[in-house]
Amino acid sequence: MPAQNSHEVDYEVFGDDLQYVEIELDPGETVVGEGGTMMFLEDGITFEAKMGDGSNPDEGMWGKLKSAGKRAITGESLFLTHFTNTGNPGKVRAGFAAPYPGKIIPIDLDEIGGEIIVQKDGFLCAALGTKLDIAFQQRIGAGFFGGEGFILQRVTGDGKVFLHAGGSIKSIYLENQTVKVDTGCLVAMQPQLQYNIERAGNLKSMVFGGEGLFLATVSGTGWVWLQSLPFSRVADRVLSSGNFGKSDGEGSLLGGVSTIFERS
Repeated sequence: MPAQNSHEVDYEVFGDDLQYVEIELDPGETVVGEGGTMMFLEDGITFEAKMGDGSNPDEGMWGKLKSAGKRAITGESLFLTHFTNTGNPGKVRAGFAAPYPGKIIPIDLDEIGGEIIVQKDGFLCAALGTKLDIAFQQRIGAGFFGGEGFILQRVTGDGKVFLHAGGSIKSIYLENQTVKVDTGCLVAMQPQLQYNIERAGNLKSMVFGGEGLFLATVSGTGWVWLQSLPFSRVADRVLSSGNFGKSDGEGSLLGGVSTIFERS
C-alpha cells in the first residue's frame, strides 16, 4: 500500500445548522484553510499565510505564483493560511467555520478516487498535501448559464478535505442516472460525472415558474453533493425585498409615516 502524501488529521464537526469543524493536529501536522475561516487555535499552533496550497514543497516561486494566479481566476484570495502544531508535544485542535450559516461536508479523498470538483466558494480547509486547482467547464452552455461560470475548483489528494455549503446537505450516488438541480445548489461532484445545462421546461415555465431559466443536469455514475440554501439565493432575496439598509418598521405604512415626521 503506497504511503499517504497528505497529513492524516482527525476531526469532529459540531453544531446543527451553524456548524464548525475542529481538526486535531499531532506535532508537525498542518491543515490549510481559506483566509478568514479560522475560529480558534489551541496553544502550540502557529499559522502563516502562503501562496499555494503546499502540496508540492519543492516548487519554486514561479510555481507558487502560478498556483496563486489560478486561485485568483476562481475568485478566491491569493493566499492560503497554513496552521501547524509546532510548539506542543501532544495533540492540539484548531477550529474552522464558514462566514455564512450552513453545514460542513467532510470528505476522505482517498475513499472516493482522490479527486472532486467543487463550486468556487465551497472549500473550507484540508490536510496539508491536498492540491487545489481549477477545473474549466468544457461545455459553453454550462459556463454561461451554470451559475458558477466556466471555472470551478479541482481538489485532489489522499487526505481529508472539508467543504462548506448553505442550508442542509443532500448527497446522491448516481448509477448511470441523471439528476436535475438548481444551478446554485450544486456543491461538489466526482470528476467522472457530466455537468450540463438545459432549459427549465417550456417558455411559460421559464418565465413564470420561479425556478430560473435554466437547470443543471448531472449524469453518470458517482457522488454529487447538493445544498438546500445557496448563499446567493439568500442575498438575492434580501436585495429584492427593497428593505436592505432600512430600519425596523420602515417598510410598513406606519413606519413610513413615522419616518416622515422624524425627518421633518
